[in-house]
Amino acid sequence: MTNNLEQSIEMYSKRLKIPTFNQYKDVIRQLDKNQGYEDFLLSILKTEYDSRTEKSQQRKIKVAGFPYIKAIDELDTSRFEHISEPFVKELASCDFIKKRQNIVMVGNPGTGKTHLSIALGIKACLQGFNVKFYTAANLANELIEAQEYKKLIRLEKQLSKAELLIIDELSYLTFNRHQSELLFKVIADRAERQSVITSTNLKFSDWLSMFENQTMVTALIDRLTFRSHVLNMNSENSYRAEHSGKG
Repeated sequence: MTNNLEQSIEMYSKRLKIPTFNQYKDVIRQLDKNQGYEDFLLSILKTEYDSRTEKSQQRKIKVAGFPYIKAIDELDTSRFEHISEPFVKELASCDFIKKRQNIVMVGNPGTGKTHLSIALGIKACLQGFNVKFYTAANLANELIEAQEYKKLIRLEKQLSKAELLIIDELSYLTFNRHQSELLFKVIADRAERQSVITSTNLKFSDWLSMFENQTMVTALIDRLTFRSHVLNMNSENSYRAEHSGKG
């Protein structure tokens, strides 16, 4: 009889897609003697909820497309010369996403811009936000390819679903007029609607070296810096060099 009950519970758990219900024995063992059926039901529902939340978080992290994983706790904030640890924690609360604000990180190479961008992106995923990570070059190429194959509207819709879009390394390549227009449209469409994190090695006055059109550069900077946290990431020491090979 017991085996039949266990098999029935397992069957219904699978059919109803609530696999943690099959772990009811573990839940029972953790209950206090004074706890009743309602406590058991609450505990097993909470177990299922926690399991679904964790799986959802992991899916969001996978879909985001991070090049590697970097948790906020792994960051050595003492290496940031112009940014305090309390301010990093404030950004990690992800209130800037709720307020539809942007973050622009400006600084020389190897100063932790990508690490901080990823760490904030991971934090956003854990809080239930949809995130997408691209290098500027990859995003530009993907937009061009999507347009060539008549899939641009689909890609733009996918990007619009991301409450946080991270565009890394906006400085290593020069973009032609076509690429510039597509990138500009993606960023302009998000203005005051959804957040963007951008990192660059170039100060704003040097952005003309990346884009052909001065008017577009001015408009792009205006869109990115409006309602934005502009972080000075410059440092005499290399964050990357000091933390290479560490975790």
